[in-house]
Amino acid sequence: MAESVSVATSAPAANPLPAETTDLSNKYETPLGLAHTTMQALKDRIKQHYDLASDYYVSLWGEHIHHGYWPTDESKATESKETAQANLIRLLLSIAGLDTTKSDTPLSVLDVGCGVGGTSRYLATELGARVTGITISTRQIELATKLARVTNGTKKVDAGDDGFLSVGAGQARFLELDAEKMGDHFDADGFDVVWISEALSHFPDKALFFQNAHRVLKPGGKLVLADWFKAEDLDAKTFDTDIKPIEDGMLLPPMCTQADYVKLASSTGLQVMAEPRDISGDVKQTWDLTWALVQKPSLWAFALSQGRDGIAFLQAFRAMRRGYANGTFRYAVMCFQK
Repeated sequence: MAESVSVATSAPAANPLPAETTDLSNKYETPLGLAHTTMQALKDRIKQHYDLASDYYVSLWGEHIHHGYWPTDESKATESKETAQANLIRLLLSIAGLDTTKSDTPLSVLDVGCGVGGTSRYLATELGARVTGITISTRQIELATKLARVTNGTKKVDAGDDGFLSVGAGQARFLELDAEKMGDHFDADGFDVVWISEALSHFPDKALFFQNAHRVLKPGGKLVLADWFKAEDLDAKTFDTDIKPIEDGMLLPPMCTQADYVKLASSTGLQVMAEPRDISGDVKQTWDLTWALVQKPSLWAFALSQGRDGIAFLQAFRAMRRGYANGTFRYAVMCFQK
């Protein structure tokens, strides 16, 4: 019998949404500001969160645990979140000039913060790439590997000695690794592409990530990036209202602006290939749909069983909707080249 993970499907984007405030969200309000005593303590909390919650993520979002991208009014009205999530991957491929890549030698890709491996499997299947996905979460490695073993619906594929599984025309493997150690774990000049989507905002030392990305990329290699950002020049009151609840609930160290990432990348010698492209208006529907999906008493009960972090995480969904509506919380894609 083929191994599988059940994935919930979403209704089209036009479905009615719940009110901004619900009985459930009021019942489980949480105070802000649980301090991270050390950066390692923050990492430990992030790992624990994803180990416990990743199965729920799959049931909510499917195999791609990232925003959807609806670039047109028609798509906003008709396309599911699963289609929109694939749209985001295709957008990143386009800005990096990888959407028409044809090569006799498979691209070597490092997918940093790979989640349950949805993007890794997509890149292996669509590009014929050889993809290494890394995540800090033990459970995400288990789920990613399980999903990668299922090909053509029923066929189970065993990993080779190097851990790679055949996935479509390409290959993928998944490693449990703290991304801040990737510069020591992988050879210099080893990857054609470093891909990171909605993971860098979790990293305490973002400068180290860009240094490591530069090190492991081959000359001419590309860093493809999508992430969450705070807007420029926020006053203290706006920050506390709109951004602090997101940092708190999503277990984020202080958020950056888009310009901060460009400065950090440039300081390592990476060249800007595609300037930050703000697509906040085309991804914010993700959180309208998600807020509707989480209005289940069983999910809030599970979050409550995980303590304060579990409830703060769900409450952050509402904060993200508010931040997008106010223009204080932003989303952008960009690409750099070595």
